[in-house]
Amino acid sequence: MGKVKVGVAGYGVIGQRLADGVALQGDMELVGVADVAPTLAVKALKERGMPYAFYNAQPDNKVSLEKAGIRLSGTFEKLVRECDVILDATSAGVGAKNRELYAKLGKKAIFQGGEKNSVADVFFHGYANYEQGLDKQFLKLTSCNTTGLIRAVDCLDRAYGIERVAITIVRRVADPGDYHRGLTNALQMDKAPSHQAVDLMTIMPHIHATGILVHTPVTHGHIITVVATPRKKISRSGAAECFRAHDRIRVVTIDEGFIGNASFFRYARDLGNPRGDMYEIGLWEDSIVETGDSIMFAINIPQESVTIPETIDGVRASMGMEKDRLKAVGATNSFLGMGKWK
Repeated sequence: MGKVKVGVAGYGVIGQRLADGVALQGDMELVGVADVAPTLAVKALKERGMPYAFYNAQPDNKVSLEKAGIRLSGTFEKLVRECDVILDATSAGVGAKNRELYAKLGKKAIFQGGEKNSVADVFFHGYANYEQGLDKQFLKLTSCNTTGLIRAVDCLDRAYGIERVAITIVRRVADPGDYHRGLTNALQMDKAPSHQAVDLMTIMPHIHATGILVHTPVTHGHIITVVATPRKKISRSGAAECFRAHDRIRVVTIDEGFIGNASFFRYARDLGNPRGDMYEIGLWEDSIVETGDSIMFAINIPQESVTIPETIDGVRASMGMEKDRLKAVGATNSFLGMGKWK
């Protein structure tokens, strides 16, 4: 098989990062990206020298795009025709409409967490249920919180067997630069159980999960506390050893300077990571405690970039590029440079 041809629909918060992630994959070719207007992200792409071919997803906006100096490579349908698989990072609900075009042209597509589960054949996570995504036409990713949560729970589950988890999510209210949630000075409760707990059970039906979610007026990442009840006792050191072996989990301590969510964002910028992104979740070793027969810990979720590796895993699964789960996620990790801190 030659390089798999990939397109990205929606060049926003997630789409930008998907394009960059695919461009790093040695066995994939990024054909181009599509969007509907000369947004700030699209204008920034132009100022960077248009490293990715740009396709117009809204014919009525052709004039405004050309007026903004955006070089067009064709229509959205043209992009879809030229690709093997589309990574749909459009606004919630738009992907479901785009699905009609993908189905008509016989193309595969991977949707992000904002879409309803019914849009896809499989609700997908690279580590937890990779095999279920093999050769499927349509996959849907879990949300950012659920993606990171499942990484940690699946890590322990494969080593010890997990019966149930209880989570509390301290959720950032919006992405940096967003205004639609307003300016607030309050915490807001959601009704329990949180959708992340329900989604975890969809991906991992052998685990009972429940959870509480608290919205907070911050923008740089979520923090989730997890209480996991195993089938066999997990020691604090045993849990830490499992987490350290995982290339998408970075184990840190408060004494190192990782005081909270903003510490990860600042560190990513200091590393020179584009946009201050981190693909891995952070897990505080200081937070790992034994409580009765259960183990408790806390993780940091970099919401803008955490789903990128699992989406690329989805390409490998849906296109049948690699049948073995660990080889598939390992290839993604290698091309993205994950685990390089070890």
